[in-house]
Amino acid sequence: MRHNLPERNWTKSAYCGAQQADCIEMQSTADGLIAVGDSKARALGAFVFLPAAWAEFVGAVKRGEFGTV
Repeated sequence: MRHNLPERNWTKSAYCGAQQADCIEMQSTADGLIAVGDSKARALGAFVFLPAAWAEFVGAVKRGEFGTV
């Protein structure tokens, strides 16, 4: 399935910083899914998740379940 992902709708994490170009970005699709892509390689497309799955992943990151880098 292809999604129309407008350039203007991408949102970077607040932790990324305004000057960094190598961040993950996300946006909601027209059909309510969450698209996640690489800001420096948008032409490669995006991974698409159900909102509940994305929320669970974000929650796990916030809880530190993946360790630190």
